Amino acid sequence: MDNSGGIRASLAGRYASALFGLARDENQIDTVAANLDSLNAALGESEELRAIIASPALGRDDAVRAVKAIADQFKLDRLTANFLGVLAENGRLDQLSAAAKAFALLVADHRGEARAEVVSAHKLSKAQLDALQKKLSARVGRDVTVDATVDPDILGGIKVQMGSQLIDASVRTKLNTLAQAMKG
Repeated sequence: MDNSGGIRASLAGRYASALFGLARDENQIDTVAANLDSLNAALGESEELRAIIASPALGRDDAVRAVKAIADQFKLDRLTANFLGVLAENGRLDQLSAAAKAFALLVADHRGEARAEVVSAHKLSKAQLDALQKKLSARVGRDVTVDATVDPDILGGIKVQMGSQLIDASVRTKLNTLAQAMKG
């Protein structure tokens, strides 16, 4: 299942595709993927980092200086550091998280894996994630990497996104469907 065409249709996807091409040419796919994963995790945890990345008030020169400091702090490889610099110079730092996700999809496709984004109301246990991963792998016929996040707003159940396919078994969606059916 090659979804790279869909990835490249977005702005973040075009940046991710360019980075992926460079990483592939220099045999640095794993290094860049690991650096982007750690950056994306830090974005999820650090309000300060999100503020720097999302700030429209930050001028391009300040943004370039900020990403150089971030690259030093995270000990990023040359390609990832340069990638951050390009985003900063082009005023596109707000695309970092989406580009990191698009890069991960390109890596998974390159490895012959599929990637599933799983949202649950509560944190899933290792056993639950392993069982889900096995079922999804059996469904698509290849290895599946699961990215799990928690969203209490879905109330219960689970949502699974694999490429363009969405399996929505959340309580919130079921309640909304029931409410619509009752309205007639």
